[in-house]
Amino acid sequence: MDISEKVNENMITVTEAVFTSSLPDLMTLDSGDKVVTKDDWTVRRKELIKTAVELQYGELPPEPELVEVTKLHTCQYMKSPYIHMHTFLVKTGTIEKPFRFKLQVIIPDTDGEKHPVIVDGDQCWSYYMSEGFLSAALSKGIGWALFDRTVIADDVNGKGRRNGQIFETYEGLDCGALMAWAWGYKRAADALLKTGLPVDLNMIAFSGHSRGGKTALLAGILDERASIVNPNGSGAGGAGCCRFEMKGQCEGGDPFRSETVDDLLNVFPFWFGPELMNYKSRADELPFDEHFLKALVAPRTLFISEAADDIWANPLGTLATTRAAEPAFKLLGAEDNVFWYWRPGKHSHTRVDIEMLANVILHKRDGAPLDGRMFAKPFREELIKQAII
Repeated sequence: MDISEKVNENMITVTEAVFTSSLPDLMTLDSGDKVVTKDDWTVRRKELIKTAVELQYGELPPEPELVEVTKLHTCQYMKSPYIHMHTFLVKTGTIEKPFRFKLQVIIPDTDGEKHPVIVDGDQCWSYYMSEGFLSAALSKGIGWALFDRTVIADDVNGKGRRNGQIFETYEGLDCGALMAWAWGYKRAADALLKTGLPVDLNMIAFSGHSRGGKTALLAGILDERASIVNPNGSGAGGAGCCRFEMKGQCEGGDPFRSETVDDLLNVFPFWFGPELMNYKSRADELPFDEHFLKALVAPRTLFISEAADDIWANPLGTLATTRAAEPAFKLLGAEDNVFWYWRPGKHSHTRVDIEMLANVILHKRDGAPLDGRMFAKPFREELIKQAII
C-alpha cells in the first residue's frame, strides 16, 4: 500500500459504532448559560482547563525558576541546502533542584530569513531515523527542535506514577507523565527562543506521535506560543473520543476495536492524573470529552493527522470530536483553522505525515495551496450520525 495515496470513504468497514452517552455540551457554561460571546469563551476556557485538562492529566507543574541554555555542539547536517544541527543543554526547574535535558535544533542557514520550527519531544522513538522524515520539513525551509520527553519523566510500565527528574525537583507534584512531558514542550520552546537561531516566532508547531501526540495536544493547549498544534495518531486520551467505541477493519486488514479509557487506565495509569481513575468503567459519565481539548487550541491552528488502518486510534470518534470542537473556532473567527487528514497505512509517524504538516505550516504562513489529500475520509461520515447511544 502506498501511504502517499489519497484515502477514500470505502477503505474502512465498520462493524460496530456506539456512542455510550451523548457528548457534553462544549458551548454551555457550568452555570447553564450559553457561550455566545468571546468574553463568555474566556470564562468557558478556564472551566475547561479544570474539567478536561486537570481532571484528565493532573496538576499543572509550576513555571520554572530558571531556563538556562548552553551550546554543546554544532555540525553540518546537509550541504544542499546548507543546514546545521545545533545541540544545546537546557537547565531548568528550581534554583535549588535544577535538572537538565538536551535540545537539538536542525535549521536551514539562510541570511536574514526566519524559519518555522516544529517542536517534537519524541526523540525516544525510532521513526526519526526513517528515510525522509526530517527532510520532509527541512526541504521546505522548516526547522526542527527535538528532545526526548522521557528524560523529563519516565515512561516505564509497572514502575508506578511520578517517576523522573521533574518529580525529583517538584516533590509532591501530582500529575501524570503526559502533563510532565507537556511541561517539557514548554521548556523546549523557552530554550529554542534563547538559542539566537533564525526562528519565526509566529510559526512554531508542536507535534508528536501516539502518546507523544497526546502530549503535543496537551502542550499546545497550555502554551499559546504554539501557533499550530499537531497530534498524530493520538487516539484515546488525545484526539479520540471517550464515549465513541467502534469495531472495524481497513481494506482487508485485521478486524480491530478502538482503544477505551479503561484500556489506558489498565495499562498506562501513570500517564494520567489520579482523579481520572475515579471514572474507570464509567467513561460515559466523564464531565468532558476530547472535543473540549481540541477547542482549547482555538483560535490557533489545530491539525489532526491519522492513519486509516489504525482502528485502535478510533477514526470515527476522532472526527466526531473534531466536528464537535468547531463551534469554538467559529465563535472566535477561526473556523478556517481546523485541519485533518488520514493517510493509508498503520499507526506510525511517517514522512507523509510531516509533508502534510509542512503543507499546513506553509498554507498558514504564506497562503500555499492545501494538499488535495486534506479532509479526505477513509469512511462514510454518515456512520457517525448512525451510531447508537
